[in-house]
Formats: sequence, structure tokens, C-alpha cells
Amino acid sequence: MSHLLRKPQAVELSQGVKVVHEVKTSNSDLQYVEFKVIDLAPGARYSEELTKKECCIVAVTGKITVSDRDVTFENIGTRDSVFEKKPTDSVYVSNDRTFEVTAVTKARIALCYSPSEKQLPTKLIKAEDNGIEHRGKFSNKRTVHNILPDSDPSANSLLVVEVYTESGNWSSYPPHKHDQDNLPEESFLEETYYHELDPAQGFVFQRVYTDDRSIDETMTVENENVVIVPAGYHPVGVPDGYTSYYLNVMAGPVRKWKFHNDPDHEWILER
Repeated sequence: MSHLLRKPQAVELSQGVKVVHEVKTSNSDLQYVEFKVIDLAPGARYSEELTKKECCIVAVTGKITVSDRDVTFENIGTRDSVFEKKPTDSVYVSNDRTFEVTAVTKARIALCYSPSEKQLPTKLIKAEDNGIEHRGKFSNKRTVHNILPDSDPSANSLLVVEVYTESGNWSSYPPHKHDQDNLPEESFLEETYYHELDPAQGFVFQRVYTDDRSIDETMTVENENVVIVPAGYHPVGVPDGYTSYYLNVMAGPVRKWKFHNDPDHEWILER
């Protein structure tokens, strides 16, 4: 199996707390992005002490309460399935703080991390504050929920976004990359993709490749898989009959999303 593709786990951390994914700098090729998916039974609690990392806690499904010991946000989360296709609530917690998540209902949370030195206020990112975009045309249409875009100064490094791609469409297409620290032309941002499919037995194809093909992998990605993008172009193709959801986490030395299209395929934008 590709070292860029991670299948879901079912590791019980404590009663009612299961780790579905845990991508760390120590078990991947990433330096700036870490990512966890955790399932919580009703009433279960998960806590973590952040050192020099910031974290965006996304209520993927279910309802949760989040506290950093100074402020508490109760009963947040908006959906039972990501395929309700409505934005959800998230909480940003800065470095050197401790947070606790308590499940009000059965819940799945995503924990999105990146390095951070400057402490910022803990913030509730309400569902209604997510910017919604419709990108692409023809067979490249997708809907984007911007949780932490680079226009929002609430974080030091993190960028977090959700994307829906309908049946028979391509996403992150034409293939683009952001692996050069060369602003204003291009920024260096690592990335993870957490995928879900509707119906759940579906799959998508995701390719990750660099110009020199030092990375060149095409993966069959199933429900609840994670794809790691340390560098390179990273398009996603969705087969007929299925809808794709993915949650993106990006981070790098500068908090700016500036991408570069693959020149071999950029011509499709002129159609």
C-alpha cells in the first residue's frame, strides 16, 4: 500500500474514545501538518495539552462541548452526516493551552495541528461564519466550506477547508501544487485529505505527483481514508454514482495559499 495512503484504525484510547487516524510528523513525511480523527461515545471525553502547536477542532459529525479551561463552547456541531452538506462548527485553540472535548451525542471530531509560537485567543468558528464557494465548471465542479482560510487571521499557521465534489466530477483540478516557498508566485504548504464517500462503499482516485516524478502515486481511496500530500500535484477524481467529501488541512512556513497549476493541464481553464 502507498505510504501516502492511510486506512482507518479502531484504536481504543479510553472508554468511549477511539482513534480513527493519527498522522504525526514522526510517522509521515510531514513537518508542518498533523491530523487526528477521533470517535466519541455520548458522554466520553478527550483532552490534550498543546505545546508549541495550535489546533482546530472540527465537529465533523454529532454535537460536542469544547473547553480550554478559560472558555467553554457548549453543544456545538450541526450535522449527523457530512453529506447533509451544511457547514459545521469548529474551535481554534492556540499553542500552550489544554483543551477538552466532551461528546453530547455520538460524535466524530477532526483535530488539525500545525506548529505555533504566538499564542492567540481561543475562538469558536461558527458554521454560519464559514465562507461557501462554488468552484469550477463543466466536470470540475465542487463546493467549498472555508473553516480557516488564509484571509482569517485567527490562526498562526493552520488552513482548514471542507470540499464536496459531485458524481463524475474532478476536484483539486486542474492539478495544482503548493510546494515551493516562492511567494508571491507560490507558497509551501503541506496537506492532508480526509475522505468520506456517499454511498460509503464508494471510492475515488487521487494522484500525488511532482514535476520530477520523485513522487508519483495514484491511489484508490475509500471511505474514511486519509491521503498525505508532502509535495506535488494532487487531483481527485470521483466516479459516477458517488459523492465525495474531504477535509483539508494545510500548513507551512507562511500562512498563505498560493498554488501553481500543472502547465500540461492548465489549458482546460481556457475552455
